[in-house]
Amino acid sequence: MATAPEDAIRARRKLTNRLIAQHAAERLRPFFVRDVNVIVGDGSLIVGADAVIEAFAAQFGEPGFVTFVRETETVEPDAAGERAAESGRWTGVWRDREMRGAYLAVWRKVTGQWAIESETFVTLA
Repeated sequence: MATAPEDAIRARRKLTNRLIAQHAAERLRPFFVRDVNVIVGDGSLIVGADAVIEAFAAQFGEPGFVTFVRETETVEPDAAGERAAESGRWTGVWRDREMRGAYLAVWRKVTGQWAIESETFVTLA
């Protein structure tokens, strides 16, 4: 039996959280489509999987950085089961501070696996 899109996306999000906690930037690559767009918490745009992986690597190298955690609240698949919207809350943790906010991720099914097409993060605290 096939895994429901909601369950598959929630599982993939949990795995990205673990890889981020491990500071494993390159291992995050399969979770992004090649032409992914990410709007980070300050409104800056990162275009393409290579640039996203470079941004993660730079963040992981920052003194005091601990992790980012995304907590999925909702996953809404389209009728065809090929795209889905995930929304939730995110937390960025450094040794001396935390940042928090909301996010929306668009997932697309690519060769049978869910990958992130776009993400928007909004810093709220």
